[in-house]
Amino acid sequence: MTRGEAPRGAALGLLAAALFGVSAPLSKRLLGDVTPQVLAGLLYLGAGLALTIYRRVRPATTEAPLVRSDLPKLAVLVLAGGVAGPLLMLFGLQRTSAVTGSLLLNLEAPFTIAIAVLVFREHLGRYAAGAVACILTGAVILRVEPGAHRADTQGVLLLAGACGLWALDNNVTQRLSLRDPFALVQVKTLAAGSFNLALGLAIAGRLPSPRVAAAALALGSVSYGASVVLDAYALRLVGAAREAAYFATAPFLGALAATLLTGEHLGGSDAIAMALMAMGVALLMRERHGHGHTHDPLDHAHAHVHDEHHQHSHGPDDPTGEPHAHGHHHAVLAHDHPHTSDAHHRHRH
Repeated sequence: MTRGEAPRGAALGLLAAALFGVSAPLSKRLLGDVTPQVLAGLLYLGAGLALTIYRRVRPATTEAPLVRSDLPKLAVLVLAGGVAGPLLMLFGLQRTSAVTGSLLLNLEAPFTIAIAVLVFREHLGRYAAGAVACILTGAVILRVEPGAHRADTQGVLLLAGACGLWALDNNVTQRLSLRDPFALVQVKTLAAGSFNLALGLAIAGRLPSPRVAAAALALGSVSYGASVVLDAYALRLVGAAREAAYFATAPFLGALAATLLTGEHLGGSDAIAMALMAMGVALLMRERHGHGHTHDPLDHAHAHVHDEHHQHSHGPDDPTGEPHAHGHHHAVLAHDHPHTSDAHHRHRH
């Protein structure tokens, strides 16, 4: 990882969060005219169609393509992140207020961090424990304080389940993030959108009005298309755990948007919860990590330039110019520099 990649990953992650943050209150408004299954299908199809049009207009790419061995991971993304997750969120939003629903989506961050650290061996320092505690405490306050906002147990569990599935999606996406993010998200959104729309039509039997359908497709192109592509780039650069911190800002924006769009107001417990969650995000952003480490031998393919991690010879069929993508070998390398848990830095501590 070069010195500028961590700030770039942070910027991409925050922009992805901003684009996704407005989806919860806007989706809740659309739920009055369309069933959750149909809406989930339209949101993801809007994303997939937008990315398909983009690839038609700009077909050239320097990214590594998807390959057959990626199919099991792609299936996890489609089923967990693209089918089950959005459905649980939309059903949960029906049983909670827009403000509470938006803020409860912050559970995605600690769930993502837990899977990244415990399962995929990402490393976080001492700030992470305090950050997760702050975010979880804020989520608990939203549930136990009665306040003025509707949130029954089933609604909370549905939203928590959606966050758990998206946490799995985030970590699997990070493992695929060296592939072309546009192709990755295009496959996921078209498959998930088609499934959800077919399921919704089988249950509801009809599409919404053209106005509502167009609004859902447009919202999906931004909040489920552009946002997820930017998120995939951020996952590549900073790892799943750190990206979870940046993406945790999404519910803040969603809650603020809800106050403008639905006329709801933030109560005292909501303000305390938001302050705790913001403190957690700030602690995660303070995380700095650097030490002497050794890279084991590695063979893979992804877009790269010839930096200190990529010193290899080229064959006659390898592409020229930089960045470029081709299969290459990483020899053993020992050095010391600031780094995150990206694809090249999954070492023991």
